[in-house]
Amino acid sequence: MNTSINTALHDIIGNGEPVVSVAPVELNAPDRLLPLQVRVSAPNSGSDLPVIVLSHGNGWSLDGYAPLANFWASRGFVVVQPTHLDSRRHGIGFDHPAFPNIWRQRIVDVKCILDQLDSVEEALPGLSGRVDRTRIAAVGHSWGGQTAQALLGARVLDTNGEAGEVFTDSRIAAGVLLATTGTGEQLAPFAREHLAFMNPSFAELRTPTLVVAGDRDQSAMSSRGPDWFTDAYALSPGATDLLTLFGGEHGLGGIVGYEVAETTDENPERVAVVQRMTTAYLRSALDPSDNGWSEAKSALPESVGSVDSK
Repeated sequence: MNTSINTALHDIIGNGEPVVSVAPVELNAPDRLLPLQVRVSAPNSGSDLPVIVLSHGNGWSLDGYAPLANFWASRGFVVVQPTHLDSRRHGIGFDHPAFPNIWRQRIVDVKCILDQLDSVEEALPGLSGRVDRTRIAAVGHSWGGQTAQALLGARVLDTNGEAGEVFTDSRIAAGVLLATTGTGEQLAPFAREHLAFMNPSFAELRTPTLVVAGDRDQSAMSSRGPDWFTDAYALSPGATDLLTLFGGEHGLGGIVGYEVAETTDENPERVAVVQRMTTAYLRSALDPSDNGWSEAKSALPESVGSVDSK
């Protein structure tokens, strides 16, 4: 337990169990430019375990986001982390011919994982038969959030302003969007040229979703301020809750990894809050009998952040 987190919030989530993790696990993806590899993490004990598929931000891989993945696994989730094609280890830059379609391949990656949950279970010794496949969540940070929101129902607007292809996956029952960019009206020229998919329509996002944003997250991809990262909450019927982290920037305190250079707002307390609040939300969203999210909202330290609900 982080000593700066109040006892009430910690007690709602409880202590963790030992975690077992295996990587890389290669899944069947014959039409993919490169093999699809994932990390699978789960608690050493327990049954009827819900699933989180965690989509990383640009450049990262299955080896990132240990502060979140390990915490969720220790609290009873099976966490599956793919390495998407934009990972730095693949060297596919903005000028690569495959880059314009990576946003679509990211979505396919997650669907591929859900199609092969048998292989996911078999990859981790002792996991088979312990997974509840009716309780699946999609979580993403930054570009990973855009991947997750497409699976939750958001669509990409074309050049005529029409909502494009439907990527919603009915197997996914809840989601969390971490520092995820908003609408495309005020994109910077670079983003408009290279990241045309950053023009979402949130009207179709109906899956229960928590949006997490830092109130100091200023992106070079848009002329908007930090409120840009709250659009999914403001504009979708499914995103019913918004966690705003005071002083939070794009790394939300360091969720991508411990002592990571790109974290500009390193703050262990902030990470601890993200760990516990997202756990509480997903437990309740995937189990209507669970009251943890309501309790966590009341226990959130006022100095750290706030929760809006609709």
